[in-house]
Amino acid sequence: MAERTEQRLEDRVPELEQLERVGLFTRREVRAVLRKASALEYKIQRRALRKEDFINYIQYEINLLELIKKRRARIGYSFKKDEIENSILHRVHCLFNRAIGKWKDDVQLWLSHVAFCKQWNAKHQLSKVFSSMLAIHPNKPALWIMAAKWEMETQLSSESARHLFLRALRFHPECPKLYQEYFRMELMNAEKQRKEKKAFEQAKMDLGEFNYSEEILNGEMARIIYREAAQKIKGVEFHLAVLSIAKLFDFTQDLQKEILESLQTKYADDPLTWDYMARRELELGSLPAAERATKQMKVSEMAQREERCCAVFEEAVRAVPTEDMWKCFITFCLERYNRKTNSEELKQKRLERTLSVFSKAHESSLLPEALYKQWLQLLLESNLFEKATEAAAAATERFSQSVETWHMRLQVLIQLKSESVTQCFEEAVKHVKSKGSLPLWTLWVEWSEGTNSKEDTETLYQRSLHATTPAESVTMKEKYLDWTYRNRGYKKAKKVFTSMCENRPFSLDFFRKMIQIEKEQESCKMIHLREYYERALREFGSTDSDLWLDYIKEELNHPQGKPQNCGSIHWRAMKMLQGDLVEDFVSKYTLLQTGHL
Repeated sequence: MAERTEQRLEDRVPELEQLERVGLFTRREVRAVLRKASALEYKIQRRALRKEDFINYIQYEINLLELIKKRRARIGYSFKKDEIENSILHRVHCLFNRAIGKWKDDVQLWLSHVAFCKQWNAKHQLSKVFSSMLAIHPNKPALWIMAAKWEMETQLSSESARHLFLRALRFHPECPKLYQEYFRMELMNAEKQRKEKKAFEQAKMDLGEFNYSEEILNGEMARIIYREAAQKIKGVEFHLAVLSIAKLFDFTQDLQKEILESLQTKYADDPLTWDYMARRELELGSLPAAERATKQMKVSEMAQREERCCAVFEEAVRAVPTEDMWKCFITFCLERYNRKTNSEELKQKRLERTLSVFSKAHESSLLPEALYKQWLQLLLESNLFEKATEAAAAATERFSQSVETWHMRLQVLIQLKSESVTQCFEEAVKHVKSKGSLPLWTLWVEWSEGTNSKEDTETLYQRSLHATTPAESVTMKEKYLDWTYRNRGYKKAKKVFTSMCENRPFSLDFFRKMIQIEKEQESCKMIHLREYYERALREFGSTDSDLWLDYIKEELNHPQGKPQNCGSIHWRAMKMLQGDLVEDFVSKYTLLQTGHL
């Protein structure tokens, strides 16, 4: 091992001598590089190899290359690159190859090598890396796409890119993304050839030696790919993705028409098809540039386009009366409403249309639960309070067991300062299950704090402790204790704390809140703090090291504290804490003893 390491270090000597000779590095820096390289080299010669050692070595060499590049730019020296940079680049490639040979399954390691090759323009080496990577990871379509994209865009080789895509499709015959990128590549190739041909024709050059196939120029290869993919891949999403790619190229009108017809034939009942067809109306029928002279004409044109879109959507919800179809319609209306416009007339028209669509979807009992909230927000913004109340009531009638829907309705009633808030809360807790009802109780007690008497609020808090599940009652206990202290004082808070301690479960914040309350008193008694800490430690002593440290701090710093108790607290903590918490506690306790915590 030592002989091999020494040989590698000796191989570095010529490049280091050159670095010193040309003035890029000083003798001291060269020695430092040699020492560091020696340490890194020995680490990767161990019997038990570690990936981190290779990564650190590679990163060091890359940093060295970057430093040399900056030094060259600073002094304006550009010679001897074969003896210096090329030698380091070769070494980095060897390190990557050794690491990849050991950890072939690590895709990130492969990608790091790819990125390094791209950064330093090592095209020949990158071709080899891609070839090896795809041989070991043929099950990852993204890697095939990356390799084909490099061949097409960097190497300018459509044949190599096509070959890679065809190989990839043998491994992944039903991968939509592969077909999409292959489709895009063929269209890019067609566009490139069209531009070349046009340039030659403009220069009046003889095209005899250049063979431009009309089929390729017209995108026939892409058409073949689409037809083959359409037989294997089902779903409207793929057709829409391919159509969006085709629209990027101005010579694909016939191809777009074919895809659109296939879409309408195969997926006539799919909401996404109707959504696309409707939104397409926004792009059609633009006014000629000369006519778009006035702002009013632009507004009128946009209004007409949106009306055409809505006409298609109206037909869609009649043909496909589903929640998803109405959701597409409403989403479109909301998008148009939220677009900025200086025309108040257009904005008002968009608002009226959106509210109308919401109302129709609701009347058809096909308005999704998630969209009721947006409907109510829109009604409240428009000052249609009565309509908002009715819509909220209808939502809870339809989704009577949904906590979110009841919560939404109650927020509306509270915002409007309705007299039926209490009645609505009672209805809500009757309909929803105990599990998950915490948001309702939280909202109820918060509303009661600002509206009802202290007695009513306290009764509500006590009721919530029994109505919620044990896990959710933990939050209510914290809120009840905090409210009691703020409104009823220390003595009452202490009584409430004692009574609630009889019923598990608890949270750590519940005990910390009581400790904080005690510490805020003028006559803060250590005997009470000990009681609260002991209660907390019985519940959380095995899972929270900070609690033990806080207890020790109290004994050390409180006027009535007993520093002699710290030893026994420390001993108990070491017995109760589990796993890494013991080490964490010991390190923090040491810092506390030395005055650093």
